[in-house]
Amino acid sequence: MKISLVSLPVQDPIQAHEIYTEKLGFTSKEFSPEQSIAVVASPEDADGTQILLEPCQGTFAETFQKEAYQSNLPIMIFSVSDVDAELTRLEAVGIKTRPDLDKPDWGLTNLFEDGCGNLLMLQEST
Repeated sequence: MKISLVSLPVQDPIQAHEIYTEKLGFTSKEFSPEQSIAVVASPEDADGTQILLEPCQGTFAETFQKEAYQSNLPIMIFSVSDVDAELTRLEAVGIKTRPDLDKPDWGLTNLFEDGCGNLLMLQEST
């Protein structure tokens, strides 16, 4: 068994699709603005796990998203080969990084905001 699709709560899937494809660099797999459906995947594994940018307003996921964000907990972790280079690239395209949270007591580092209500984390892969 393998993971094929995960749901990521976002405040606006249309805006999230734009951010995830144009700024974060994901590939659009399905996009239907009139139905608020947005699915993206990593360009490094376009046929691998996909992310459904799920509208969360008015659902239990909205509370979950807000609580995770306010607790400074990443809702998802992405793997990159060079964390410092990726953070620099993200900052250059207007993504807000969270250096104020780097190296806290609980060990989370390399956090950034997706602009859609989520705090995300980068992990360096080998």
